[in-house]
Amino acid sequence: MDAAAVATPVAVKSPPAAERVYLHVKAGVLDRSYEGGTLLTEGGLADAVGVSRTPVREALLRLEAEGLLKLYPKKGALVLPVSAQEIADVVETRLLVEQHAVAKLVGALPDRLVARLEELLAEQRGHAAAGDLAAFAVADRCFHAEIVRAAGNRILSQLYDQLRDRQLRMGVATMHAEPSRVAMNIAEHTEILDALRHGGPRQAEAAVRRHLSRVNTLARGES
Repeated sequence: MDAAAVATPVAVKSPPAAERVYLHVKAGVLDRSYEGGTLLTEGGLADAVGVSRTPVREALLRLEAEGLLKLYPKKGALVLPVSAQEIADVVETRLLVEQHAVAKLVGALPDRLVARLEELLAEQRGHAAAGDLAAFAVADRCFHAEIVRAAGNRILSQLYDQLRDRQLRMGVATMHAEPSRVAMNIAEHTEILDALRHGGPRQAEAAVRRHLSRVNTLARGES
């Protein structure tokens, strides 16, 4: 056999040590494996990921800059709880962006967007049945992001993407605190899609407001 015809295995490089720590801790914060108030130590994280302490410090500094942790010298890093002010700010920003997006799309709804939203609703139902709240939160967030992206304003879409981590963290926390929220989310997303397909701008905006007002209430821990 011609040696040239034999496929040469391609070595897959693993991410740098600091990146592996960053991804490990960030995933834990977002899916609540590391809940707000948890103190993470450099030694514990080094053992968990299998690296030295130097890349751990680099990763923790990066996560502190993103507002997920607070570093305490010689002690470790505290996972910051989601504050009431952060919840209010995120929901207010989402309302401004998402109401604009749905109002713009009513009457000009691309078929590909409808198909994608229906696909995401099906994904949510599947994740709900499997009890995978982290995956459910990702599909939930994608549902809204697809609508914002389809509205065609790249600056607003980029602004919305900056909320991604906060949305995921708040979403998982809300569903853990109120399991009935899973079914409610699916029903409210269905309502938003129906308003986009068959309603007017005011109906679509109202569906978004109702959905986000419930998110705000539950994320704050209110009844």
